[in-house]
Amino acid sequence: MATSDVGVQEAASPHPTEQKQIVNDLSIQVATVNGSGSQSANSVLLRTIFQMGVPVSGKNLFPSNIAGLPTWYTIRANKSGYIARKKEIDFLIAMNPETAREDVLSLAPGAAVLFDDPLQLNKLRDDLTFYAVPYDKLVAAVCPEAKLRKLVKNMIYVGVAAQLLGLDMQEVEKAVRKQFKKKQKAADLNLNAVKAGFDYAATTLTKLDPYYIQPSNQTQGKIIIDGNAAAALGCMFAGVSVVTWYPITPSSSLVEQLIDYMKRFRIGPDGKATFAIVQAEDELAAVGMVLGAGWAGARAMTSTSGPGISLMSEFAGFGYYTEIPGVIFDVQRVGPSTGLPTRTAQGDVLATAVLSHGDTKHILLFPSSVEECFTLAMEAFDLAELFQTPVFVLTDLDLGMNNWMSDAFHYPEKPLQRGKVLTKEDLEKLGGFARYKDVDGDGIPYRTLPGTDHPTAAYFTRGSGHNEKAQYSERPDDYQNNLDRLNRKFETARNFVPKPVKVIEGASEVGIIAYGTTHWAIEESLDQMRNEFKLKADYLRVRAYPFTREVIEFIEKHKRIYIVEQNRDAQLASLLKMELPAEQAAKLRSVLHYNGLPIDARSVTVAISSKEGK
Repeated sequence: MATSDVGVQEAASPHPTEQKQIVNDLSIQVATVNGSGSQSANSVLLRTIFQMGVPVSGKNLFPSNIAGLPTWYTIRANKSGYIARKKEIDFLIAMNPETAREDVLSLAPGAAVLFDDPLQLNKLRDDLTFYAVPYDKLVAAVCPEAKLRKLVKNMIYVGVAAQLLGLDMQEVEKAVRKQFKKKQKAADLNLNAVKAGFDYAATTLTKLDPYYIQPSNQTQGKIIIDGNAAAALGCMFAGVSVVTWYPITPSSSLVEQLIDYMKRFRIGPDGKATFAIVQAEDELAAVGMVLGAGWAGARAMTSTSGPGISLMSEFAGFGYYTEIPGVIFDVQRVGPSTGLPTRTAQGDVLATAVLSHGDTKHILLFPSSVEECFTLAMEAFDLAELFQTPVFVLTDLDLGMNNWMSDAFHYPEKPLQRGKVLTKEDLEKLGGFARYKDVDGDGIPYRTLPGTDHPTAAYFTRGSGHNEKAQYSERPDDYQNNLDRLNRKFETARNFVPKPVKVIEGASEVGIIAYGTTHWAIEESLDQMRNEFKLKADYLRVRAYPFTREVIEFIEKHKRIYIVEQNRDAQLASLLKMELPAEQAAKLRSVLHYNGLPIDARSVTVAISSKEGK
């Protein structure tokens, strides 16, 4: 399986003797097998380009089951700062005999191929640049231990690519030593392999392709991090003290990274942990523990993916109806059922918004970047306690598990928002309280925490029908009044959830709405449509549900709205249609991408420009 999405094309003319250099604008794809140790080599390539000051992103496409199956890692370097997946592959490093033929045939004319000499891939086409490398011979000279050669072999292609692309070897060495920072011998061994590849390319290969990496200054002050690690940092800074989870791809690394952070930064002066992290027997138990901890006054969270979200349905409704805070991260993957565990999607939006039976509506947050994984994680805990409800943070595999460049995160200064919690002193002044009474007209009741030293502090938390005083009730008016208040609370949330981000081009007719990682393809597509088709479009990135007034106003101001999302059934568009009058809903058009690969700008450009008659 090739991942470039480019069909086999007819052969072009042989290479011209002179080519215009393409500098700091290419995609590199490394095709290997799972478990071959290529991740370290790919990380070195990515970090080297980043250290040279060139904007870069890395995406890993890997199998969901056993070692030995195909895996592809794509690095995009782009001087304009575009970090979405690029549809075309410019420089292929073909290390997997099982996929090499298909990988080569999928390339567009003019691409370069670095391959293992015995594969003889250069016989497949005459419109590509081929570089043959005798990896086994080179690695044998630098790695005496035969059992290590499979791993060290990957560093040979790092050296060859470094020479061909013009990578700074000082930066390569720095990246290697960072990768193996606690293993001096491993660093030396791998660095020798890099140098062997570099020297071979310098003395044997003739540069024929146009692709180069040259030093720039566009990454100063920036970091590289994955979304799960960024979200884990946000949870720690938010003051989370109870973490429950059940491992599931692609969310497991969020809690695994959080465990590392908490052990490092949340150990008290007495040497004891100031937190509890529990691996539950399943996802239902995990979210049940979150609600128990939230009811007790702790800031609690869990992380999961689509199958886990399905299992959490009953407790999600319980948390909504009994009004207990908690935070659930959903790192989305392809479904339904088991689906494709290691592919990305935005397929849980509609189900999560109304998760559980009966009339239920949840607050959802949609980070689009690693920085927002950090900031919206903190905001999720505040919203959960302000509105006394489960809050869902929907990322996806692309954001959660892949490497993203970002500005450094700002240390949070905003105090925690605990919401309407009554203390002993408050109760003494009031004389008591009704747990589910709307005192302020915003739908949000007041609560107490277990252990509050006042005779009126206690109440019964029940998932069955109840009145304002938390007493069991089957009276129709009590039930209806409670549901109406919950809906009023949800409406209040529109004024508190993160507002959308707008990019206004001054286009009077065309608007684009997207969310999450789709943003990066839209950002690039806007430039493509403007430059190639003279098509301007205004853009609004939704960051939360319920939708704020700005979202509705954006739709009202445009004649045609394209909703771009990574699912089959236009799920965000469906949520919008539930709230819009018929004449506004009729403006919505969907651009959908759901093949499991991250959405790319070219697909968006083609879809919208064709619908606009361009």
